[in-house]
Amino acid sequence: MSMSEGQAQAYWQENIRTILGYMAIWFVVSYGCGILLVDVLNNIQFFGFKLGFWFAQNGSIYCFLALILLYARSMNKLDEKYDVHEE
Repeated sequence: MSMSEGQAQAYWQENIRTILGYMAIWFVVSYGCGILLVDVLNNIQFFGFKLGFWFAQNGSIYCFLALILLYARSMNKLDEKYDVHEE
């Protein structure tokens, strides 16, 4: 089923908004927690490691993997909303 021009534009705008939202979260976690706030977070222990160190080494990767799964789920919902999902 083909979408009208207005529906296609609305779909694309929601897609871009979703991508930007997830990228903002990843930026805050990787750059904010792993670089900018590392000294503050290092005062907290997490599984025997300083939390700032953990975010710099592992946290941003785990966050990225979680965001990939959330993005896939979000896009499936968006595809269903605009009736362009796979059957």
